[in-house]
Amino acid sequence: MTNVQIEKFLQQNYLDKAPVKVSFKGRKPIVGIFISTPDYGELKAKNFWRIVGEVNIESYRKSRDMNLARMFSGSEMTKLSAP
Repeated sequence: MTNVQIEKFLQQNYLDKAPVKVSFKGRKPIVGIFISTPDYGELKAKNFWRIVGEVNIESYRKSRDMNLARMFSGSEMTKLSAP
């Protein structure tokens, strides 16, 4: 997916808010939340995204620790949907 497609989806109240199911080309889908960090604009331009996995969402919401997130390439994503 392109960064434009991903950004358009996230603008529907998903960024930092609701979990998203992310499907990939070469791996199993994950559920997590896309987060906005100080380098969000730079990463978005390169089509990279920080996602906090489902098991770490509550911890992230309490601590806002961006180390709980993993970085994913948008070019490997095939579909975004509500879980």
